[in-house]
Amino acid sequence: MLSSLWKKKTALMVGIDIGSHSVKAVLLNQKDTGYALETVAIEAMPRGAIVDREIQDIEAVGKVIAKIRKKITSSVEHAASAVSGQTVITKIIYMDVALTEQELASQIEIEADSLIPYPLDEVSLDFESLDINESDPSKINVLLSAARTESVEARVAALEAGGFATKVIDVESYAISRAFDLTLSQLPDDAADKVVATVDLGATMTLFSVTEASKHIYSRDQLFGGEQYTRSIVSYYNKSYEEAELAKLTDDLPPNYTFEVLAPFHTILVQQIRRAIQMFLTSSGKEKVDYLVISGGCALVEGVEELLTEELGIHTVIANPFNGMEVSSTINQAELAATAPRYMVAAGLALRSFVPWHI
Repeated sequence: MLSSLWKKKTALMVGIDIGSHSVKAVLLNQKDTGYALETVAIEAMPRGAIVDREIQDIEAVGKVIAKIRKKITSSVEHAASAVSGQTVITKIIYMDVALTEQELASQIEIEADSLIPYPLDEVSLDFESLDINESDPSKINVLLSAARTESVEARVAALEAGGFATKVIDVESYAISRAFDLTLSQLPDDAADKVVATVDLGATMTLFSVTEASKHIYSRDQLFGGEQYTRSIVSYYNKSYEEAELAKLTDDLPPNYTFEVLAPFHTILVQQIRRAIQMFLTSSGKEKVDYLVISGGCALVEGVEELLTEELGIHTVIANPFNGMEVSSTINQAELAATAPRYMVAAGLALRSFVPWHI
């Protein structure tokens, strides 16, 4: 069981997003006026150290996290990280409302055998009691989460190698939903009661997460990300992969790149998000998505906000999870404003210092 990792909350934790191209870290504090940003840090990940969201080289990832550790001036040593991808399973199941926590745990282990497509000795399970089922008040909605134990243990080992003690292993979609609350101030006043999709565009994976009335109701991973954009730059302009990544960040690209690289990527991006929205609407029975929040490294690609608003007809904003926060004087504010969308998952993980449960 992951209860010892998912349920304890004893001190501030650094939220650490271990991605295929970089590791991002966020440390938040809580003051009378709200959350305060103490630290952000980012370090590049060696290519091949993570493939399809699975750690392939714990030692290499640990070395990157150790660099993050040195950048964090705080003495905080506890960390929260997350798993994602095809080996992570979340389901809402319905259990007898009269069951005690211990009875619920026993019953869920029995139920999980038929719900999880892996041998139970290879997965780590946890659950959270949500609310009474509206259709049947004798039942309670329970969120069941399962992840391959090797995925969890690899992250714990990498964090330990980097100098952190792991207190939470979360699920990325929950972290995104938690961080959504930090972006509400960027949306119209009625957004808290509407259907809002957050699209986190990473290097190799896009996470599509939906909240309604600020409750997480849907999530789905798609194998699509900014690496496709980078590879187009590599092939068109005869650059190395590292040169292409740098060119993206510094806007050091020829004028015709707009037509050769940017426009085709925009087209694919719209297609991917439109497809994700359609799948959500079909499965949920909802009529529409009211607002879009775009985060991740690809949110920084030129013109994304205007493109999606125009093509999809949905009010779109680029996420800034630190919008309106008190920011430490040690942080470069201009740099933070330019890179804030990248820290959405890490910010959601950092919130676990104050939010004891998954969502």
